[in-house]
Amino acid sequence: MQSLWVKKDELSKSNWQESEAPELTEGQVLVEIEKYALTANNITYAVAGDSFGYWNFFPSGQDDWGIVPVWGFGRVVASSCEDVEVGERLYGYFPMASHLVITPGNIAEAGFVDNAAHRQGLAIIYNQYHRLGMDAGTHEEERALYQPLFTTSFLIEDSLRKAQWHGASNVLLTSASSKTALGLAAVAKNISPEIKRIGLTSQTNRDFVEATGLYDEVLIYDELADAEIDGSAVSVDFAGNTKLLADIHAHWGDSLKFSMLVGATHIEARSGASELVGPKPIMFFAPTVAEELIKEVGPTEFRARVDAQFAAFITGVSGHLVIENISGSDDLQSAYLQMLANEVAPSRGLICRFD
Repeated sequence: MQSLWVKKDELSKSNWQESEAPELTEGQVLVEIEKYALTANNITYAVAGDSFGYWNFFPSGQDDWGIVPVWGFGRVVASSCEDVEVGERLYGYFPMASHLVITPGNIAEAGFVDNAAHRQGLAIIYNQYHRLGMDAGTHEEERALYQPLFTTSFLIEDSLRKAQWHGASNVLLTSASSKTALGLAAVAKNISPEIKRIGLTSQTNRDFVEATGLYDEVLIYDELADAEIDGSAVSVDFAGNTKLLADIHAHWGDSLKFSMLVGATHIEARSGASELVGPKPIMFFAPTVAEELIKEVGPTEFRARVDAQFAAFITGVSGHLVIENISGSDDLQSAYLQMLANEVAPSRGLICRFD
C-alpha cells in the first residue's frame, strides 16, 4: 500500500510512504483506489487543511505530515462487512493513496457513510460513499473532475440567489477558468440569467474562458483597473490572491455589495493585502450550506437538483476538456507539484491511477 504524504507547512515537500495491508476488523472493508481526479480543489484542501479539518479525514499519524484528500473511484478488495461485497465499486472522498479502510454505516442500496471513529463529527458530505455496482459507468472521469466542485458551484448560486444577489446586477468570478468558477457561471446562466457574469482570468487562459460561452464578459487581470463599472456587483473569489481581491474592492468600491471567498488557486499570494475597501469578505463553506439545503428540501430533491444542473454542465464543457491519464508514483507526485504550482492548463483534466 502507498500514500503520498505532504508537509503541512511546506506543501511542496512530499514523499511516498509504504505500508502493509491491514487486518480488517469486523464491519470493515478494504478499498483499492482505482482512479482519482487531481484539481485545484485538492490544493485548497491542503492549504486550508488545519482551518477546516481536511487533514483529519485521512490522518498520517504524524503531526507535521498530512495526506491530501481527492475524489475518485475505488473497488472493494476485501470485506469483513456482510452487507458490502468484494468487487463493489464506490465513488467518494479518498486519500491520495492506493488503498483505504472504511467502516460502512447507514448502509443503503445507494451508498453508505464511513463510521470510522476518527471521521465522526466531520462534514457528512465528505463521509458518504456512492455504491456503483460491479462495473464501470459512463463519464466517470468527468464526474471525478467536476462533480465535487460543481456541487460547491451549485450551492454558491443557490446561496446568492436566496440573498437576491445582494441587490447586485453583476457577479465577478476570479480564476474564471477554474472548474468551480465554470460551474458557478453555468448554473447562474441557467437559473439566474438576469445576472451578468464577468470572468476574471489570466491572459494565458483568456481564449479558453471565452470559448466556453459561460461568461457575458471576460477580463484579464491587467485590465481590471480600466474596466467600466456598470451597475453593482458581488465578487466570488476563487483565486485566494489577496492583491487581486484588494484591487477588486478598490475598483468597485461602494458598488461592491458582497465579497465571497471560495478556495485558493494562487497559494503564493494569500497574504499581504492591506485593509480592503467595501464589504468584509465572507468565507463560503460548502458542507454547512449543503446540510442546510438538504434539511430544507430533503436529500433526494437536493441530489436531483444538483444532478440536473450537472448533466447540463457536462454537456456544455465536454468539448473544452482533454482527459489525461497519469500513472506511476513518480508521475503522480509530479502532477501534484504541478497543480500546487498552478501550472496545469484549465483544458487539462488529470485522472490519476496507481496501475
